[in-house]
Amino acid sequence: MPKMKSDSGAKKRFKRTGTGKYKRHKAFRSHILSTKSSKRKRHLRKPTLVFKSEQKKIETMTQS
Repeated sequence: MPKMKSDSGAKKRFKRTGTGKYKRHKAFRSHILSTKSSKRKRHLRKPTLVFKSEQKKIETMTQS
């Protein structure tokens, strides 16, 4: 059986923390920013953690 390949896009989008969780960037920050408030854009700037239910899925995609 051939080896499973890791998802190249997922490798670039998620970083693993020291405790084993995954960090991700928030969506809705790429265009049409004039209609969004400064507060909303500021909060979208910060990275956040991936939900626990999605973590296993991301782990299988990122491991090589």
